[in-house]
Amino acid sequence: MKRTTLSLIAGATALAAVTGFAALTAPDGTAAPEAAGATTRLPVERVGLACPAPSSSEVAETVYTSYTPTGTGTGKAAGDAGAPGAGKAERPTALLKPAAGATADGGTGKGGKKPAAPKAPATVTAPGKPVTAEANGASAPALTGSATGTLAPGWTVQQTTVVPAGGSRGLLGLTCGAPDTDFWFPAASTAQARHDYVHLTNPDDTAAVADITLYGPEGVLKSQFTEGIPVPAHSTVPVLLSTLTREGAQRDVTVHVTTRSGRVGAALGVADEKLGSDWIPASADPSGSVVLPGIPADATSVRLVVMAPGEDDADLKVKLSTANGAIVPAGADTLHVKSGMTTSIDLPDLTRGSAASLYLAPEDPKHPVPVVAALQVVRGKGDKSEIAFIPAAGAISARATVADNRAKASTLSLTAPDADAQVRVTASAGSGAGTPVSKTVTVKAGTTTALTDLVPQGLKGSYALTVEPVSGGTVHAARTLALPQDGIPMFTVQTLTDDRGTVEVPSAHQDLGVLD
Repeated sequence: MKRTTLSLIAGATALAAVTGFAALTAPDGTAAPEAAGATTRLPVERVGLACPAPSSSEVAETVYTSYTPTGTGTGKAAGDAGAPGAGKAERPTALLKPAAGATADGGTGKGGKKPAAPKAPATVTAPGKPVTAEANGASAPALTGSATGTLAPGWTVQQTTVVPAGGSRGLLGLTCGAPDTDFWFPAASTAQARHDYVHLTNPDDTAAVADITLYGPEGVLKSQFTEGIPVPAHSTVPVLLSTLTREGAQRDVTVHVTTRSGRVGAALGVADEKLGSDWIPASADPSGSVVLPGIPADATSVRLVVMAPGEDDADLKVKLSTANGAIVPAGADTLHVKSGMTTSIDLPDLTRGSAASLYLAPEDPKHPVPVVAALQVVRGKGDKSEIAFIPAAGAISARATVADNRAKASTLSLTAPDADAQVRVTASAGSGAGTPVSKTVTVKAGTTTALTDLVPQGLKGSYALTVEPVSGGTVHAARTLALPQDGIPMFTVQTLTDDRGTVEVPSAHQDLGVLD
C-alpha cells in the first residue's frame, strides 16, 4: 500500500468516531426541555462506533478512513467556541481506542498480550477531508471510539483490509457500525468450508450481555453457549458460529443478535476456503418491502437469503432493477418464506452485464410480512473467485456517506424503487489532495444508476462520497470497491445508511408575559 504506515495506536488517534449514540444539551448545559408542539432539528453532539478486529491473517493490510461531512445544521454544541451561554470553549474531539480482548480468530494477539493503550491524545480533524491510518497483521485489535462537537454529525469510518494470500484471502470492507441492541445477519453459514465469526464489541463503560439465535431452513437451530454471553466494557468477543450448534453444517443461516443489558457493535466476518472472505453487515430492520442495492455488473453468482422473523409466512414478489427498468428474474418471480425459517434461492446469470439492485415486495400489499434479507455475490470463476455480501438497505432520508473510495476502483449504485428521484452526490477532498466536486443525479423509478466518474479534481489518496436526497421518491445506495490482485477480482460492497447527523428535539418555549 502506497501510504505512510502509521502504528495502530497513532493511526487510530487520527480518526474521529462514527454514528451511534447522540446527546443533546441546552446552551447552559442542562437537558433540552420538553415542550409540546413545535420541534426543531439540531446537530448531534456526540456519537460512538465500534470497529471489529480486521483479520486473523499475518499478511493482512488494513486501512482505516474517517470522514465527517460538511454543512450539518447551523447550531453549535454546548462547550464549542462561540456557543451561546457556553463556559470554557472546548475543541471538538475524536478518538478511537483498541478494545481489550480477542483478535479476529479468537486469540489475544501476538504472545497473548492485550493491545496497548493509546499513547497520544485525540487528534482533532476538520470536517470535509478524509483522514487515514494503517494497521497490519493479525494482532490488530477491535476499536471503539467517540466524537464530539462539529466532528460528530455524520461521522463515518471505513475499515478496508486486503489479505493477499491464505485461507482468508480477499478484500474485506466494513463501515464501522453504531452500537445497538438488535441485529439481523442473513447469509451466514455453518458449512464446513465456511468460518463465520460474530464479533461483539462493547464501546461503553459498563458490561453488556448478548444472546445469539441461529435460524436454519427448518427453523431455530438447537444451540449451546448462545445465551447470556458477557461482553465486558471496552472489549470484544468473537464467536465462531459452527461451535454454537450440533445440528450439522448448514449452508444458509440467519443470525439474530440481541442484548439483555447494554449494547454492542456487531458484525459478521466470513472466510470461505474457496471464495475468499468479507464482512456481512447487519440487514436493515425487518420490513414488508426490501431493497438490496449495488449488485456488480459482472457478478457470476448471486444467492438470495431471506428470513421471516414474525409469526406469519411471507409471500414475496421478486424484481430486478437495471439501468433500463425493473424486470422479473427468470424462474424467480415469487418467493415463499416460512415463518421463523431461512429460505434461499440461487439467481444465475442475474445481471447480464448491467449493475442492478433487487427488490422484494409483498404479493398482497394489504398484508405485508416483515423479512430480513441479504445477497451473497461472487465475481470470477474457479480459484479466481471472490465473495462479498449485500444486506437489505434502508432508504436515505437526509444524508449518507461512504469513505475510502479510490480512483477507477469505486462504483456508486443508486436505485429508486417507487418513483423518480433526484439526489446530490458529492465527492469530498482527497485524503492527500483534491478539490470536492458535486453533481445532481436523476434516478428513474424502478432503475439502478451506476456512477464511476465522480472523482475530486487533482485527487491524491482516497475520498468520501456523500448522497443527499433533493426531491422525488426514496433512494437506496451501495458502493462497490474493486481492487483486483493476481487475477482475482477482489471486491467489497458497502450499503449506505442514513448518517443521523441531526436529531429532532422540542423547541424551547419561554413565556415572557408580565403577571399582574
